[in-house]
Amino acid sequence: MTSRARHRAALMSDPDVLHVVIVTMLACVLSAGLVYLGYFLHVVQVARRSRCQPRYRNALLVFGKHAPGGHIDPDFAARIQRVIELWPKHRPERLFLLGGGAAGDLTEADIAHAALVQKIRIDPQILHLERRSRDTLQNLRNARSLLADTPHRGPVTLLSSRYHLARCARFARQLGMDAELCAAEAHLQWNLLTLWRLLGEAGYLCLLDLGCRWARLIGSARMLARLS
Repeated sequence: MTSRARHRAALMSDPDVLHVVIVTMLACVLSAGLVYLGYFLHVVQVARRSRCQPRYRNALLVFGKHAPGGHIDPDFAARIQRVIELWPKHRPERLFLLGGGAAGDLTEADIAHAALVQKIRIDPQILHLERRSRDTLQNLRNARSLLADTPHRGPVTLLSSRYHLARCARFARQLGMDAELCAAEAHLQWNLLTLWRLLGEAGYLCLLDLGCRWARLIGSARMLARLS
């Protein structure tokens, strides 16, 4: 089993996660799927409407993507290419490359950095590599800690694939981060793979949002702490 698979298995065996999964499934079943449909439509709307150029230049947070053996897939490549295209006119004051990796492998942050420095010149003083996270929530938690250690003002910009942006935005709000979204792709491309990813992201968002609401309802500080 890969380290990524072990990480996911550990999450799914967590009692709090299982608790939330059961509550979410009940909500979806009792609503005849309408609850899930609402989250799916929201994910699609965010994916379609997100801008490709940020309004702010305070801090650009670039999400990595699983890259076994250092292989950059089309989604990861699009995120890197968006940074390259933004650089001449929308260069950020600080650049955060996010994402860890398996022990002994290059991290997602290092892979993105290696690809970027082949195309653009990055001042080391503005660059921050976050190498410890294995999922989106950890990405943002660790980025929040890095931001706390650097001069910070105004919203940060979250750059990722269009299908991923709704989850990024939800986690950022949950963590108290003021953020705007920046899409890697010029527009949402409809195909079976994109549809599959949008469906999966709707599931993630459904679990996250209903889990937070349920934790507040039952007064579980422990469950809420897992998401903040």
